[in-house]
Amino acid sequence: MKTRLAIESDGFAVLPDVFGARECAGLLAEISESPLSRSKAGVRHAMRHPVVAALANSAMMLSIAQQVLGPGALPFQATLFDKSSEANWLVVWHQDTALPLVERRDTPGWGPWSLKKGIIYAHAPATALSQVLALRVHLDDSSPDNGPLRVLPGTHNKGVLSDDAMARFIAEIEPTTCVVARGGVLAMRPLLVHASSKSRSGEPRRVLHIEYAASLTMDSQLELAIA
Repeated sequence: MKTRLAIESDGFAVLPDVFGARECAGLLAEISESPLSRSKAGVRHAMRHPVVAALANSAMMLSIAQQVLGPGALPFQATLFDKSSEANWLVVWHQDTALPLVERRDTPGWGPWSLKKGIIYAHAPATALSQVLALRVHLDDSSPDNGPLRVLPGTHNKGVLSDDAMARFIAEIEPTTCVVARGGVLAMRPLLVHASSKSRSGEPRRVLHIEYAASLTMDSQLELAIA
């Protein structure tokens, strides 16, 4: 209940100690041995890995998602972000608005469209994105120095923002730095304006970002792809 209320008001919530150190280490070992294609920043479309799919569909993770999205909530997409001294980057303030879809059907409010690693994506309207929740499993400690997520609380309720509107909120709202210990989960809405800086330390910051939807059917003509 507290998680749902925090997400409704702020757009995010931190849940500490959801997983133990041994579980995090085991997950990292499994992913490191997988044949999934990696980029410098990590692994896209990680739901194809059985251990990631099992974690995403575990009773603990489903319980968190279903508190917010309802009893039908299911995972549909996962990404491993792997920030380190060798792979260091910053992410500017933005919202997550693109969703993977089974097929392209031109529908009012959806688009532009793109193709990433064989998966069709479209930028979605706020009505669809309000049915999505991301759960970010922290596989390392997230500290103030290793490029943690920063968010602008409350911006998840502002709709899909124009560049000018986003700039106004960036100027007006004090950002919150989301420091999360290993094994903790950060729950966040995709329309929450967020960013991250480059790491200033040699500590890795690996995060498994799993997205859930209230239903895989987003629109009468559009269905989410499992990615």
